[in-house]
Order: sequence, then structure tokens, then C-alpha cells
Amino acid sequence: MSLNTTDSMNILHSIEKCRLVAHEDASSLVLHQHSYPTICSNASTHSIWMSVWENMVLPFRRKDKDGGKIVNAEDEDINALLDADSQENPVARTNLPEPSTDEERLHAISDMVVQTCMDIRRGENVLIVCDPTTSEIGQSLHIATQKRTDRVLLIVMPKSRHHGEEPPTPVAALMRQQQVVIAATKYSLTHTKAARQALKDGARIATMPGMTFELYTEGGMTADFQDVKRRISNIANVLRRRRIINVKSETGTDVTFEVNWRDWKLDDNGICNRPRMLTNLPAGKVFILPKEGTMNGTIVIDGSWDSTLIDEPVELIVEDGTVIDVKGGSLAATIRQSYGEVAKKLKAKDRESVWTIAEFGFGMNPSARLVGNVLEDEKRMGSCYFSIGDNSRLGGSSHAGIHVSGVLAEPTVWLDDTCLTESGEFMAIDD
Repeated sequence: MSLNTTDSMNILHSIEKCRLVAHEDASSLVLHQHSYPTICSNASTHSIWMSVWENMVLPFRRKDKDGGKIVNAEDEDINALLDADSQENPVARTNLPEPSTDEERLHAISDMVVQTCMDIRRGENVLIVCDPTTSEIGQSLHIATQKRTDRVLLIVMPKSRHHGEEPPTPVAALMRQQQVVIAATKYSLTHTKAARQALKDGARIATMPGMTFELYTEGGMTADFQDVKRRISNIANVLRRRRIINVKSETGTDVTFEVNWRDWKLDDNGICNRPRMLTNLPAGKVFILPKEGTMNGTIVIDGSWDSTLIDEPVELIVEDGTVIDVKGGSLAATIRQSYGEVAKKLKAKDRESVWTIAEFGFGMNPSARLVGNVLEDEKRMGSCYFSIGDNSRLGGSSHAGIHVSGVLAEPTVWLDDTCLTESGEFMAIDD
């Protein structure tokens, strides 16, 4: 996207404290290529394009009247060329060398996000949102996106104060004008009005709350998201027609609640290539809105809370779907304080809604680890999590403006008479 000096000043003035970064020439792309000396010196140009072609998600095709796919003639030519060359030159399908430096890993993951996860296409409008804590990741995503489209903007917005806080108004307005939004920020934009409105207007969105360089280049982000998608699709039959969930753990969790089995969300698989789709990255979880007013019992958060590994478990006492008491050490006191501050900003009749059990889910990403960041922790196979606060995105009645999750490290989860996980080991068949 080309901006002259006057246009740039107008945009900068309109977004006040936000900083707009727009690369206007190809120099960043050249620098990006130089960051791959090992790859470029060990792989032919054809091998590179073979890798891109095999891993990218092709645009959806219309069907003809007989139900067959309409095949683009150019696609046939390309496929014929690739097939012929693969027979003559079997080396062309050799995998590229693994990235060996931090910079190479950073850019390799960004390429994967742009090409495989978001399937960004030529001419699409793309907005990348970051804050001062994630600017390096934002820059890398911007470089990767420029390879697919020149209609890309990078916004560095002020760091939010908590998950679910609305972004600055100019950022929210820009989100509504995009086909793709990638938000790598300290605090989550997932449960915001800005994200909901952008989705309603047709955007597809990937959020990466709490993302760090280590999380971005290791663990869950290195998963094969096509495999994650397959695992999640296969678990659908296990969830059918089961409506009572019981969760227990050796640390004291014993809670029961109802769900509408048709409401399970199975699209957090890392593939976000259609309008109005939303995913977290790293992806790989299955989740649902607990039926409001049905949850009773005790939840003991013993894995992680937000971006903190648990030293002393936090006990949540739940009655009729609402947390009525939080017990534990200093972390429990911090939770009570942060939710209390948010509640003060709401009308008196809405203050209790901040304590709504807003979401339940379990991990399906075999590469994810328990690292003290809920973004990855809740995706780990064998774990489960509960979120407290705003559930409006899932169709609930709480518009609390805060949404934080706590992870149970080794739960036993039953769906009616079917054991999903036992002491942190995933039991349901997903192959």
C-alpha cells in the first residue's frame, strides 16, 4: 500500500497514540531473503516453490451444474508441470533444511501463519495489530504478508490493561475494513466488540494474546495444523448427544454442568481461511459455552492462570454458573482485585456477571506444552480449562469486558458415560 507524506501524516494524526508502520518498498523483502542464507544456499528455486505449493491452501472452487469442480486451466498447467518435474527430478520434493537461527525460525513461523493458517491471497486487505511487547513479531508478519499482497498495514497500538479491553477507536475502525486481521498483542482482543464487529463485517481473524518470541517459535506454534484440524474433526463423534460434563482432579476439582452438544466449537484448528472465521494461534482446542446457571461445584486451577504457572492452587467455588468465592494465596487475591476493578465500571445489576463461568474447553495440540502462558497451556493434549467473565462471543449474556482462563494440568473429564481424559491423559480416540 503506497502512502505519500500528506496521507501518512493524516493517518498518524487520526489514530492519535497509535503508530502506523507501512513498508513502501521491497527492501524489507530483500532483507528477509538474506535472513535465510542456509536455506537459499541448499535448495533450488524450484524446491522452494514446490514447498510453498504443497503447503498452501488453495482458494475455494465453485462447482458446475453436474457437481464437478471448475478447474482453472492455469492450475492444470501448473499441476502438470509439477508432476512432470517431480518424475524427472525427485530431489525437488526434498524438505527444506530446518531453520537454524532465531531470525530464521521467526520468519519461518510467520510464513506458515500467512500461507497455511490464514491463506492470505493476492489483493486482500490485511491489518496486523501489535503493541510494544510484540513489535518484532508484528514486523515479521508484515514482511511475510507482503509476499502475498501489497495491501497490508501494521499498527503498533498502546498496550492494553487486561484481556478483553477494547482497542483504540481508530484501530477498531480499521479492523472493520479488512478481510484479514492478525492481532499479536499482550492482552487478548478476541472477546472485544471490535473483533465481533469485524467478524460480522466479513473479516477472518487470528489473535495471539500474550505472544512472546519463545512461544512464537517453539511448542504449539510448530504443530502441523492440518493434523490438528484432523484430530479435532475426528473428536466430533465423541461429543455428539452428550450433555452432562463432570470434571475432577486430584487437587480437589469436582464440578458438574450441562452443555448443548450442538454448540461445541470445532474450528480452533489453526486453519482460518474463510470470512467470519476466528482462531487463536497457537491453535488446537475444542470449547463450548457452559449452559448458564447449571454449573455447581469446585474448580481448582492447578496448571496456569493467564500468564502465570501455578505455585499454590486457586480454588473457585461455583454456584449456578457463577464464582462466589476465590480461595488460595497471593494469586487468588490478585484475581479478586482485578475482577473487582472491572466490576466497579459496570452498572450495579451487571457487576455479578464478571464472575460468570464463560467457557470450558480442552486441548488438542500435541506440540503444545504447559509453559505458564494460557495461550499455549489450554491447547495441551490432556489438559482442560475454564474461563471467567465475558461469554457474549459464545452466545451468553455476560458482557463483562474481561475474559481470563485457568488451566487444569491433569484433569479427569467425563462426558455422560464417556471418559475424555483421565488424570491428564487423553483417552478419546482421535486417530
